[in-house]
Amino acid sequence: MEINRSNINELVNKCNVRPDKDYGQNFLIEPLISQKITDALEVNKDDKVLEIGPGLGSLTHYLENKCDLDVCDIDNRMIDFLIVFYKDNINYILNDVRKIDISKYDKIIGNLPYNITTELVAFLLINGDNAKRMVLMCQSEAFNRFYDVSGENYGPLSVLLHLLGESKKILTVKPGSFYPAPKCNSLVFSFLYKPITAKEVALNVYKMCKSLFSNRRKTIYNNLKNIYPDVDKINEVLNKLDIPINTRPENISPYTYLKMYELFSK
Repeated sequence: MEINRSNINELVNKCNVRPDKDYGQNFLIEPLISQKITDALEVNKDDKVLEIGPGLGSLTHYLENKCDLDVCDIDNRMIDFLIVFYKDNINYILNDVRKIDISKYDKIIGNLPYNITTELVAFLLINGDNAKRMVLMCQSEAFNRFYDVSGENYGPLSVLLHLLGESKKILTVKPGSFYPAPKCNSLVFSFLYKPITAKEVALNVYKMCKSLFSNRRKTIYNNLKNIYPDVDKINEVLNKLDIPINTRPENISPYTYLKMYELFSK
């Protein structure tokens, strides 16, 4: 069923599915935007697809019958609502997505709860072993926290994201396109899995960067000393990469971190 401005009030009142602030629920009520988001996932009949936080089915409506679809929501009211309208056409999972096995999915889509966006993106990248494409919506400001590759937003998750694939902004969604309207713009982006190194290596680089970024005020040299005891080796690696010892972690690119890890691993 299409979710739009005309039927949203009747649905939430009649079916007692008012959005819950604790779950960060904001229902998308612009069908054209919903269709653009699902089109970006490029699904086909053979795809095993996971939709995270389907809510009332704004995106589900455009995915039904186009793929092998699982929907996962932590709120039983949403699952009960979808069962009424979609019956057996969809597989339903009542759970926190962070507690299920997502390795079997070819593609993943969802409107991420604002309060755990960064944690969820990390979970999807680390555990979505077969997900070749993801299309996700999040708070615009949150996107910068895991996409930027320099400055104060840059961090370990940015490194992992860029080592594992290509991300692209698809569209900005204004607050008025939701019920209720959030206080900020949302951003839809796609992630295409195109790793520049083995995933195991990328994850090890990510772990290394979590240590290096733990104290952003320290130089890369001082942070490296906390995880690598061999000072001579640290100097050797930094020299090979032409990194001054007073450089801070946010001034080193994801690819350079990959080279750094490879040099320390030798």
